[in-house]
Amino acid sequence: MARTDLDFSPAPPATERGRRTRRKLLDAATAEFGERGFHDASIASITRRAGVALGSFYTYFGSKEAIFRDLVRDLSDGVRRAAAERLAEREMSSLDTEQAALAAFLAFAREHSEIYRIIDESEFVDPESYRAHYEKTAERILGRLRTGAASGQLRGDLEEAHAWAIMGMNVFLGLRYAVWSDGENAADDAERAAQAANSILAKGIGPRTPD
Repeated sequence: MARTDLDFSPAPPATERGRRTRRKLLDAATAEFGERGFHDASIASITRRAGVALGSFYTYFGSKEAIFRDLVRDLSDGVRRAAAERLAEREMSSLDTEQAALAAFLAFAREHSEIYRIIDESEFVDPESYRAHYEKTAERILGRLRTGAASGQLRGDLEEAHAWAIMGMNVFLGLRYAVWSDGENAADDAERAAQAANSILAKGIGPRTPD
């Protein structure tokens, strides 16, 4: 889809009130796009959910395409922050770091299950945002892998493909143990899934041992 001037959002609001209003619109858009999809969603419905006047929408976003694009970025940043907060809790080994990052993602996806529909739809609504989401996620994983390799905790021959493979595993674990798991034991199931994934990584990217 070709972008127009209306697809770009105005500058971020300078006041706290403006930031709160923008946040309300993004949260409402998450629910609207998550439930109805991009094409059936409407600006009027987003503003009703947010409790914001229809005309005020254009103070923060130029179009439905613009808020959708910013929402993809917002969700992607949410995943990044969730992982960063979990990893900042304590010092961890490289393998434990990957398990904690996955656990943080599963918790985020369980709370924001709309992320899957919205990110998937962005492939067609805004391909640049779709690609940027995955490229930036893979870059963060690759950075952690390189740190682990440099310290001798991980194999020394890890490369970009390893980061994308780990990300792919995490995405589908999120689908199964966050979006499709809503029972009483959902959190425990997600924790076990993160442990299972970590056991795979321990065999695949852990430091090589002598034969």
